[in-house]
Amino acid sequence: MTFPAYMTIGEKVTYIGLRVFVGLVLLFLIAPILAIMPLSFNSESFFSYPMPGYSLKWYEDFFFNSRWQASLRMSIIVALATTCIATFLGTLAALGLARTNIPGRAALMAVLISPMIVPLIIAAVGMFLFYSRLNVAGTLAGLVLAHTALATPFVVITVTATLSGFDRTLMRAGASLGAPPMTVFFKVVLPLILPGMISGALFAFVISFDESVVVLFLASPEQRTLPKQMFSGIRELISPTITAAATVLILFSTLLLITVELLRRRSERLRGITN
Repeated sequence: MTFPAYMTIGEKVTYIGLRVFVGLVLLFLIAPILAIMPLSFNSESFFSYPMPGYSLKWYEDFFFNSRWQASLRMSIIVALATTCIATFLGTLAALGLARTNIPGRAALMAVLISPMIVPLIIAAVGMFLFYSRLNVAGTLAGLVLAHTALATPFVVITVTATLSGFDRTLMRAGASLGAPPMTVFFKVVLPLILPGMISGALFAFVISFDESVVVLFLASPEQRTLPKQMFSGIRELISPTITAAATVLILFSTLLLITVELLRRRSERLRGITN
């Protein structure tokens, strides 16, 4: 590790110590995940270290058991529907909030991102009471709408962050050349904010796919998403198949986060931001 010549000994020690501390904190946070993943290869039907042997039978049960596959399909259906609606609504809201002349802009932003701040259990109880009055509790539409309310703030934030570095003179240039507003949007604005939209859509998908609290309140007994199936498995009968499902979710979420980071870097390159 090389340091700039102007750094003192104390600054170097602080620099190294801070990074070691951050590394230890990260290790503490991900240690439970690292402990769970090897157990998905355990040959026995109990959780213990050291493992007596290795086997892929829990992955086989996860991918070929009709109960787990039905819950996986339900999660994918709900997550895809949530992603489409949340991306559309969140992008529209971000485009509106990007204008500085909007009255009460800060208040509107606070309302839109409030689902991220309110404790999830309180939001779930409130949604259950509200949707019960509308007779949509226990329906697929009600579950999708509830997940959309939770996922839309993430789309709003990512698209708003992309628009913060957007050069609006490009829109005026397109308009001065005779292009109608819709053409300017699809030819100029959309390509530049598309990385932010895709990042927001990925966040919305992950939020919906991994959500379990709202599902427990709003889903009917037939609507068993993957997190609900995992929760039921822990409560009723602990099976190592749960560790296989958790490992698949961890790898899937990691892949999506890597994709989001690549999109963020691409967005910075498009906007001319350099380190």
